[in-house]
Amino acid sequence: MKTRRIGSLVVSEVGLGCNNFGSRLDAAATAAVVHESLRQGVTFFDTADMYGGTKSEEFLGRALGGHRREVVVATKFGMAIDADRKGASSAYVRRALEDSLRRLGTDWVDLYQLHQPDPATPIADTLGALNELVREGKVREIGCSNFSAAQLLEAESVVGPDRAHFVSLQNQYSLLHRDPEREELALCERLGVAFVPYFPLTSGLLTGKYAQGVPAPAGSRLSAAAAASRFITDERLARVEALADFARSRGHSILELAISWLLARRVVASVINGATKPEQIRANVQAASWHLSADDLTAIDRIAPVS
Repeated sequence: MKTRRIGSLVVSEVGLGCNNFGSRLDAAATAAVVHESLRQGVTFFDTADMYGGTKSEEFLGRALGGHRREVVVATKFGMAIDADRKGASSAYVRRALEDSLRRLGTDWVDLYQLHQPDPATPIADTLGALNELVREGKVREIGCSNFSAAQLLEAESVVGPDRAHFVSLQNQYSLLHRDPEREELALCERLGVAFVPYFPLTSGLLTGKYAQGVPAPAGSRLSAAAAASRFITDERLARVEALADFARSRGHSILELAISWLLARRVVASVINGATKPEQIRANVQAASWHLSADDLTAIDRIAPVS
């Protein structure tokens, strides 16, 4: 497994998104996925305090056990857990971290991320509180998620010298959602901020499970009617089929294309797919071995252009 950097942190190119832990997966199933990830060389685990009704952190910490020092654990705060636990005020930042440390069963978080902007709190206040946690050794690096280019620039502008600043931006990015190419990717490169794409497979559309005229597989994330109507459009499915044809013509799957295409971006630090089965981990790791050529990337741009 090759590695890249998020600030001072060294992470595997393929990471594990832990949003299924505590919701779709119980503690035993979580352990199976985490242990296979470790066997495959995955060292970057991304969770959040509100995933699985706060169970994701607990299940992840338990599954990592004695491997804690071998991995990079990222978690997030700020989205509402309940009426009292939400936002990014100075007081809540500390409370949220202490709660996460307890659930994870650890003394520190490697990458602590603001899950979304908090319009009720000046970003300077949030960054000040995060800086204190870094100085205390409870957090190694800080990042943000769901920030626009303008919001990331504002955060950078209020950070003084020798203060902790965001070293990562985690936003949605995939072959079917290329919005970050308009502003965020270029800004991240300029600022030296690592980009971490979430939903790299567009909720499963880029796995090959879905096709035009065929119902979504039972039990899949997009099998519900509401989800299907939102994500599975004829236009998207036609694009998916064209991408699958391209991948097959080069001896690969569309899942391998989706992951390797993201890793072709220098600013992308790690592709964090979720997984519910150990075999999905093996497939994700294998996907990183396909290195796309300049001609490949040009052909892909014609099939799935920035919209």
